[in-house]
Amino acid sequence: MAIPITVLDCDLLLYGRGHRTLDRFKLDDVTDEYLMSMYGFPRQFIYYLVELLGASLSRPTQRSRAISPETQILAALGFYTSGSFQTRMGDAIGISQASMSRCVANVTEALVERASQFIRFPADEASVQALKDEFYGLAGMPGVIGVVDCIHVAIKAPNAEDLSYVNRKGLHSLNCLMVCDIRGALMTVETNWPGSFQDCAVLQQSSLSSQFEAGMHKESWLLGDSSFFLRTWLMTPLHIPETPAEYRYNMAHSATHSVIEKTFRTLCSRFRCLDGSKGALQYSPEKSSHIILACCVLHNISLEHGMDVWSSPGTGPVEQPPEEEYEHMESLDLEADRIRQELMLTHFS
Repeated sequence: MAIPITVLDCDLLLYGRGHRTLDRFKLDDVTDEYLMSMYGFPRQFIYYLVELLGASLSRPTQRSRAISPETQILAALGFYTSGSFQTRMGDAIGISQASMSRCVANVTEALVERASQFIRFPADEASVQALKDEFYGLAGMPGVIGVVDCIHVAIKAPNAEDLSYVNRKGLHSLNCLMVCDIRGALMTVETNWPGSFQDCAVLQQSSLSSQFEAGMHKESWLLGDSSFFLRTWLMTPLHIPETPAEYRYNMAHSATHSVIEKTFRTLCSRFRCLDGSKGALQYSPEKSSHIILACCVLHNISLEHGMDVWSSPGTGPVEQPPEEEYEHMESLDLEADRIRQELMLTHFS
């Protein structure tokens, strides 16, 4: 005789039926210090997220007792900043671990929907020129409007047959392409690339490359390290500098490129779910990609609210590929090589 299976709502079991919205936790009932220690962000920032995401998180539901947007956001922030569905986190806001997972999914999708609002290149000439002036003031590198690099984020193995997500260290990961400005604000984020893809392959196939190849931001360029090919719109360091001008160029390039390395350290420090030491993201590649992008959106929103990108403690140097992998990366693009030579002659001789 077949036994009917009933899907139970964990929160319904815990809290019973009653009001439609569960307000188990009140921001006004706790201190700022508590919010920072548990969720990584101050009260006013959380209030802003409630206002920003509230409509998306209050969508019609068939559940008898929906979780409030405020509680959903706290649950998601708790996961992003701690990297785990800790029981004490759910207990603190009065929801089960299963509901924590649903909250993270809801908030993640709401943030991803708004990614283009907070992650974008400036379009007007004045803003582009401001980027150039700021980067030039840092280390004397002219024409730079952004710094590009890739970072791996560990994920669980999608399945035994799919090896495309296995990186060169034998771990499953997503290789994420990002561009930042001098403040560490992200202007491009692509989080969907399998870990087996080298940085140069990710950039070559990215929408970012297509946009610059099509002529976006002419007479400007990005800075990338030696894991990328030199392009007319992407300046890389010389593998073996020989002249004083080449050494000065490489030094200015390194000092400028360090901005994105600091940004990566901040991301992994503030959002521990991206830090491999906390374990891999236990989601499919698509969902993991969305979580990474959601954290990047929060990163930029925090900058807009005056939270210093460098305020979080670092997590150690960002790993770079072994030096021998750089040797084949010297450019075959003669026009790009001419531009770099002219740049060194004009500004570093």
